[in-house]
Parts: sequence; structure tokens; C-alpha cells
Amino acid sequence: MTDELPEELDVTVARPYKVPDNRKRRIAAWCYVVTAAACAAGAVSSGNGGLLVAAVFLALVAVYHFACAWPLQLDETGALAASAAATGFPVGHASAQLAWRGLRSRPVWRVLLYSADEPPSKRGLVELDAVNGEILGSYTEDNPEDWSAYGFSSGGSPPASAS
Repeated sequence: MTDELPEELDVTVARPYKVPDNRKRRIAAWCYVVTAAACAAGAVSSGNGGLLVAAVFLALVAVYHFACAWPLQLDETGALAASAAATGFPVGHASAQLAWRGLRSRPVWRVLLYSADEPPSKRGLVELDAVNGEILGSYTEDNPEDWSAYGFSSGGSPPASAS
């Protein structure tokens, strides 16, 4: 018998990655509803005020989970494409991160992009609403990173090799 990773955790297996949808919060919300109902039934049958307080608290937590179960309409690929269009320069490397903002945890994509030239002369940061695709903000600048230690000049092209 050998120890091995399950297939879904094995990074050597090529497969598309999909970010889980926030609507899964509804599952937890229903669990809280069922538990709150059980506490309420226990409070009615026994007269225990603590169970009634627990039922009210769990019902409020369930309402919060239902309110935060935003549908994720914009996936990572869509966020990268919309961000590339918003920067105004040809995009090379890019990375997207899903984050949440506000009291109701509305999902947003934060995308870091670099220009397509080598080394990248520009970089940008774009934040998009993951529910409706609206661009919430963008920032672009000349890339201040120094690439000379890697054999690239500040002009963007690698040095000519000596033969």
C-alpha cells in the first residue's frame, strides 16, 4: 500500500480549474435553518429560554448566509479578458485573485497585468465586480522594476549575444 494524493489535488494532472461559486453558501444557510428550527422546537417543548436565543441567533446567521450567496457571473477567464481591455496596452502575463468586499461579501476579481513586451514596460491593476462584470477601478503605470540583473536592458530587448 502506498500513500498518494487524490486526483483533484494532483497538480501534474492537467484539467481546467473552476473557482467555486458563492451560491454554495446557501447550503450552509439551510443547515443553520434546520438547526434553528430544532432549537426552536426544543425551546417550545421544554420552555428553555437558552434554546430560543440560540434559535434566533442561528436564524440570523442563516439570513446572512442567504444574503451573501452572490452568483459568480464572471469567471477567471472573463475577468482576465475584461481587465486586458481596460488597461489600454497589449497584455502578456496576468494573474487574477477572487476577493470579497462589503458587509454582504460581494465577490470581486483583482487582476494584476503586465505588458506583452520583454521585459514588461507597463503594469496595471484592475478590480472588477464578479457579479455583473463592472470595472470598479483600474490603475496602470510604467513598470518601475529593474530587469538588468536578468540580462535585459531598460529598452525592453535582451542584449545581443557575443559570438
